[in-house]
Amino acid sequence: MDIHEHQAKDVLKKIGMPVPRGGIAFAPEQAMHEARKLGFPVVVKAQVHAGGRGAAGGVKLCKTEAEVSAFALSLLGRNLVTKQTDANGKPVHRLLIEEATDIAQEIYLGLVLDRKSERIMIVASREGGMEIEELAEDQPDALVRMVIDPAMGLLPFQSRELAFKLGFTGKQVGQFATVLRACYRAFRDLDATMVEINPLVVTGTGDLIALDAKMSFDTNALFRRPEVAALRDPGQEDPREDAAAEHGLNYVGLDGDIGCIINGAGLAMATMDMITLSGGQPANFLDIGGGASPERVVAAFRTVLSDPNVSVVLVNIFAGINRCDWVASGVVQAYQELNLSLPVVVRLAGTNVEEGRRIIDESGLPLISAETLAEAAATAVKVRPAMAA
Repeated sequence: MDIHEHQAKDVLKKIGMPVPRGGIAFAPEQAMHEARKLGFPVVVKAQVHAGGRGAAGGVKLCKTEAEVSAFALSLLGRNLVTKQTDANGKPVHRLLIEEATDIAQEIYLGLVLDRKSERIMIVASREGGMEIEELAEDQPDALVRMVIDPAMGLLPFQSRELAFKLGFTGKQVGQFATVLRACYRAFRDLDATMVEINPLVVTGTGDLIALDAKMSFDTNALFRRPEVAALRDPGQEDPREDAAAEHGLNYVGLDGDIGCIINGAGLAMATMDMITLSGGQPANFLDIGGGASPERVVAAFRTVLSDPNVSVVLVNIFAGINRCDWVASGVVQAYQELNLSLPVVVRLAGTNVEEGRRIIDESGLPLISAETLAEAAATAVKVRPAMAA
């Protein structure tokens, strides 16, 4: 789960992170009020769950109330399209109004969960202000990495060592240690999966301040972090993902037109790869999980078909805990209840596969059976143009 910049700054400020003074606005009048309290110039930032806001026109330095009002009017209520969003963008419902900062230097600082080492990894660079992906590709030598031992936690010498590598001296070493400690505490204590300060700036007076902040959290841990769950903004999320979650489904929308209903994340990834290899594009990732009852299969069909771009549905089930006959019954039920007219390709394997295939074959419906994953993917791609025509 992601949260907004202003929320991340509030979280980090409570545990020692220096951040600019600012306020939130949901209307142009409120934006002007916050700007007057801070004093001009101010920076107005669109609050969306996506990076690249500045390049997309979502951030502006404003020197007068008129500029604040005009910029707020241009942002609020519309979608902001950045390089990290799809073509529809993310809706802007709130703005962060902050005091302008005198920037002398920009630093990148991030804490992420490194699954390879099973440790929290610190990634930092003296080249702040850039997206980490661009930095890693264009200037890999500019990145400094450090791993935190979970048994020991963040040790003081690590903060000092990293500060020296980033070129800090004097009082800045202590300030950086405070910043890094706040990031680590937030990561550890709130079940975060990412804490990013980009940029962490050195001001004209030599002080450090977090000019931007991002945080992501482990969704599976929200049950024990109610204070984090309360920060969720459903308006920034795909409504299809929320609807799928209510039925225990894992769904992620993609840009293709072949809808996928699969059990198991690994099999889902393999299926999407096979679709691409066959010349098609998957419309989604959907994992129905281990206990796919007919009702859950119907819910999966409803979720997949909520995407208007879907022109064919591919059902790929390898049943272990699942049962092929349950899945087959769900496919037949969904086809009848939803009055489907688009092609549905079904590949079943595993527990009760013979009974599942019998249900599909004797349903009297135009369902297309496939023996293997490769055959299923190729068939889905093959029947798609006929549907489009």
